[in-house]
Amino acid sequence: MPTGSPQWQIVEDLSPAGGETIVEKTHGSTFGDTNFDDVLTTKGIGHLVVTGAQSDACIRSTIHGGFARGYDITLVSDAHTTEDLSEWGAPPPDQVVSHTNLYWSFESGPGRIAQVQEAADVDFSAPSGNT
Repeated sequence: MPTGSPQWQIVEDLSPAGGETIVEKTHGSTFGDTNFDDVLTTKGIGHLVVTGAQSDACIRSTIHGGFARGYDITLVSDAHTTEDLSEWGAPPPDQVVSHTNLYWSFESGPGRIAQVQEAADVDFSAPSGNT
């Protein structure tokens, strides 16, 4: 999508509330060539809850990028998706989503949390010191 094009715009149903930060990205990882890490640091955020599209590209890049930078990562198992790329040898979308959930459930790192949860089980109340 060309930057600034109609396709680049945020859809009305997802319009940010006043004061919410917008991070525009042009690479798979939200951390790639953006100010996302600075925004999170400034706001004292250390735990990311990840949803969205493309499970096999942007989602994977972002969860790995965040985890490598020291963030705790919750992947919301029923809130990420991908398009059907089986014509080019990829598994069907439901298998891509399942595999992403599976392998992330086994991720680990010193002093960090990597977990997979269904949307209904995600707790958005931030414990003290771990937002």
